[in-house]
Amino acid sequence: MKKIAAVAIILALASAPAFAANQGGFSGPTSTTTSQTGGFVGPNGTVTTAANAKTMRDDTWVTLRGNIIERVSDDLYIFKDSSGTVNVDIDHKRWNGQTITPQDVVEIQGEVDKDWNSVEIDVKQIRKVSN
Repeated sequence: MKKIAAVAIILALASAPAFAANQGGFSGPTSTTTSQTGGFVGPNGTVTTAANAKTMRDDTWVTLRGNIIERVSDDLYIFKDSSGTVNVDIDHKRWNGQTITPQDVVEIQGEVDKDWNSVEIDVKQIRKVSN
């Protein structure tokens, strides 16, 4: 009886990787799976303007395209596009090693952060845009 139980356990352990392989992971040229689950596939939404972002509700997700023209304090910068300016809060980790100058056109994505008397964009992603 002990031998049968031992053989059953060994078979179960040996077949576990085969069952685990069908639960996601790498999907590429040599992959046997045809699809993965999770994530959003589609457009990122429309690019809005700094002036329009100031009128949006708190925590609204926005995408802005323009220039960062000045550093105000540690994480606070002034973003400018054709409609005007808005303050943007960019944490150090969001730069991802990029060097950006006032001449570089950037696309930022983040959330509108409204206080009693101010509006700023809490930046979650920033990237240079080639014109």
